[in-house]
Amino acid sequence: MDMAAQHPTAALLLCEVVMEILSWVPAKPVPRLKLVCKSWNSIISHPHFVKLHLHRSPKNAILLFTRAQALTLGGEEKQSLVLSSVESFIQNPSSSLDAQENRHSLHVADWVSGSCNGLVCVADILFHSNDDICDIWFRLWNPLTGFVSVNTPCLRANVHNSFGFGYDESSDSYKVVTVIPDSSGTVTAHVYSFRDGSWKTINSLPAILFYAEDNNGHFIGGTLNWLGLRNPRGDDYDWADVTLDMLMIVSFDLKSDTHKQILLPKGIDEMPREEPILGVWGNRLYLLHDYKNTHFIAWQMKEFGDENSWTQLLKISFHHLGVERLFPEFIFENGNIFMLRGRHCFEEVFYDRRDNSVKRINNLANNSYFIAFDYVESLVQPC
Repeated sequence: MDMAAQHPTAALLLCEVVMEILSWVPAKPVPRLKLVCKSWNSIISHPHFVKLHLHRSPKNAILLFTRAQALTLGGEEKQSLVLSSVESFIQNPSSSLDAQENRHSLHVADWVSGSCNGLVCVADILFHSNDDICDIWFRLWNPLTGFVSVNTPCLRANVHNSFGFGYDESSDSYKVVTVIPDSSGTVTAHVYSFRDGSWKTINSLPAILFYAEDNNGHFIGGTLNWLGLRNPRGDDYDWADVTLDMLMIVSFDLKSDTHKQILLPKGIDEMPREEPILGVWGNRLYLLHDYKNTHFIAWQMKEFGDENSWTQLLKISFHHLGVERLFPEFIFENGNIFMLRGRHCFEEVFYDRRDNSVKRINNLANNSYFIAFDYVESLVQPC
């Protein structure tokens, strides 16, 4: 160290070596390493190191769950956020969800709208009792470092809205998008940049998005993606009246704040009995739907944005899965393992297409339900 202090070149080389070594250390212990010395604190706090460490962090190794305790008579709903490795969750979901060391409390009004680069976007929603209007504030939270951003300015919207959260690499900005339809069928996107600290309005999106609790925008390739209906006639619809040519994927580009449509696989030749579901694992987009309410079909887009790259991964009967209706919840291992809702809301079914095996887990004893997100631990703390 004395030699490094006397020779600036040697000091710079030592700094680069330390940065290289630390960038491979798992994220959880890195904040404590700031206490080793001033130079390590300076290295670890530098934005270049934060990005380098994120780039080298293992992807798709951790899951984030928003867990809600079912209401009991006279009680209040309790929400929490739980982190778990993919491996331990698949082996024992109940133990993973019950682990106290990786649990964080959420407020009753909080709703997780997405996770990206270790940041969780949380919506605080205040519903108005007399109409279908709500007020929404968003904040960013890093569960590892404890970083919490200030709330966004309030956004007033009708309750039939959908969220999406992602990262615009070109401007180094994290953005949340809220898509809001009105009764006339006009669909508006409100985009908030946490870097600029301002809302931007994008009018006339081409579709009404499916209204569902878990219809968050799926982040992939710098875009947010939702399933929707082309040529809507209002903010409400009857699935029985929907035709195949009305179905589309709305893809919103976070760099340009523009949108385009992505066509569904050409192999879909019959309307699903229930609304299809989008999913993302790794850098692949998935479309999941039922066939005649008897089979589960999964498609994978091998090259995002290339509609000709849709490939059917599987078609399997509900009878084999032991389910009565389609309710996919998550995708693991590059489309090899699918988690579905079982015969009741507390039963999980894992299907592994590699060996055609089915595993059932009953979470009834926990009396809770959850929504899963892909997550990566990081040191990211945006301005």
